[in-house]
Amino acid sequence: MLAWEVLFWFCVALLVYAQIGYPLVLAALARVRRGHSVAAVPEELPAVSLIVAAYDEEAVIARKVANALALGYPRDRLEVVVASDGSSDATVTHARDAGADVVLDLPRGGKIRAQDAAVAASRGEIVAFSNANSTWEPDALALLVGAFADPAVGYACGQVTFVSASRGGTNQEGLYWRYEMALRSLESRLGSITAGNGAIYATRRDSYIVVDPIMGHDLSFPFNMVKRGWRAVYVPQARATEKMVPSLEGEFARKRRMMSHTWPIVLRGGLLSPRGYPPLYALMIASHRVLRYGAPFLHLGALVASFVLGASSTFYAVALALQLAIVVAASLARVLPLRPLLVARYYVLTTASVAAGLWDWLRHGTPAGWEPAEGTR
Repeated sequence: MLAWEVLFWFCVALLVYAQIGYPLVLAALARVRRGHSVAAVPEELPAVSLIVAAYDEEAVIARKVANALALGYPRDRLEVVVASDGSSDATVTHARDAGADVVLDLPRGGKIRAQDAAVAASRGEIVAFSNANSTWEPDALALLVGAFADPAVGYACGQVTFVSASRGGTNQEGLYWRYEMALRSLESRLGSITAGNGAIYATRRDSYIVVDPIMGHDLSFPFNMVKRGWRAVYVPQARATEKMVPSLEGEFARKRRMMSHTWPIVLRGGLLSPRGYPPLYALMIASHRVLRYGAPFLHLGALVASFVLGASSTFYAVALALQLAIVVAASLARVLPLRPLLVARYYVLTTASVAAGLWDWLRHGTPAGWEPAEGTR
């Protein structure tokens, strides 16, 4: 029985550390260490190419181009580039009519290859990226670019807020994302972030990395920047909004697809190799990435151990009951959409999506192409 007890406490300790202990460690370090600050908007703004990779985005691409052109950035230093990844609708026509400076009508090759082509066709010193359904605040680009006044910065991402696409939506992504942004703010202050987002980010042209087409920029860029001697920072003042998937089931499907792109980065893309990581950043990767992706397996270990031990111990029987209660609460949320039950369902489904994404990748690989998430346009 000792081995089962060790397994139980090992899994529980890592889960508690990943969700609660790690933020407390970052907060404590931020109090005692002198942190990095993000530079203000420079007086001399560099030339920027704002790139939007799009696949069948005729419903939103004109609005996105208009949003880009309305940013408070000198027009002679802003180039708006739309890269259509084999769109079968009127995305290309709408982008041109809306006033995009460069519109690429590319064969279907996936989002990453569309972004690569757009970078090659652009001229800006800074290359910024956004999703077709993201809306930037007027000063977002200038604030994002301000990070590059620090010559050590190679990557910067802004703050994205997920808004409900409709009344009565059940998705709890907004709650999680506020927690996630707080962690990234602390990571950025102490060194570099461990992941970005696709809604609002930028790199120097010199620091841009061509990665495997199934490996998205959100995860592969920050740690690779650090390995190359750059900093990857978070600029919370640079804000964007996106519609979230309305339902928890839709969020599960979205995260499952994301994780099928994430696992190749984790297992063969270099994230696990500590080579090139400063010690603190290695701790961040282990705490925020490795343990986060290991959560479903840690939960499974704790559940099995408490099931075995529960037959002879009241403590472990209670522990088993509490774990099962979370699953029951998640199930009840389908018929009784109360906030605590919805939060439980969000946690269970998003944790399960990590394992489901691994299963998908191992079973049939990951396609380079992508589809817009349901309900986000």
